[in-house]
Amino acid sequence: MELILLSDELYQLVTVTKEMMEGISLLEKVDCFDLCDILRLHLTTYHEPPFNVHVMNDGSGDFFGCIQR
Repeated sequence: MELILLSDELYQLVTVTKEMMEGISLLEKVDCFDLCDILRLHLTTYHEPPFNVHVMNDGSGDFFGCIQR
């Protein structure tokens, strides 16, 4: 799974690593949509309107979603 991030006006795909999953415990089987929501909640901070974006906590860009290849 990869995260879709917007950084410096370019979209980037960032592979999800074990370090990103650290601190997350899954108690049941989840699909990729649920896992994307879990990662969004764990890795981002929501900025209220007028910005209305999920900003990565590490400053790497704005979170737009996930893609599974």
